[in-house]
Formats: sequence, structure tokens, C-alpha cells
Amino acid sequence: MKARRTIIIDMTPEGEFQHPAAAEFGRTPWLFRLAAAGALVALVLGTIALAAFAFWLAMTLLPVVIIAAAIAYAAFRLQLWRSGRGAGGWRG
Repeated sequence: MKARRTIIIDMTPEGEFQHPAAAEFGRTPWLFRLAAAGALVALVLGTIALAAFAFWLAMTLLPVVIIAAAIAYAAFRLQLWRSGRGAGGWRG
């Protein structure tokens, strides 16, 4: 009884194999294909979830930005009014 398998290489005199290695093993196992499809679906759904989170964050911060811009505009107008330039434009 042999302890290990012997490897037989079916090679033509020109140096090509008679049977390609892929044909020896057959098709890709179904479990591997299922795992690859699952990984692809997980990648796509993860990307969509990340984009949804970024959109939610932007929409949450939008009122804060609008209020900050209104306060900055009011402070700018107050400074113009205090300096006496607010009513009729710039006085030179």
C-alpha cells in the first residue's frame, strides 16, 4: 500500500498538457460560488448602507448650518449698523 498519491503528468512531446487542470477538477464547487455571491451582496449592501448613513448625517446637520449662517449674517448686519454703514450703504 502506498502512503501518498503519485502524480502523473500527461504531457505531449510538444510540451502541452493533454487534459487541462480545470477539466480534471470539474466546475467550481457550489458552496464556493454561494459564498462568493454572498460576499458580493454584502459588499453592495454595505456600500448602500454607508451612503445612506452619509446622507442622513448631511440632512441632520443641514438645520445647524442654516441656523449658523443666519446668526453670522445677523452679527455681520449688527456690526454694519453699529459702525453707521448699515442703512444707506457704505459711506466713504
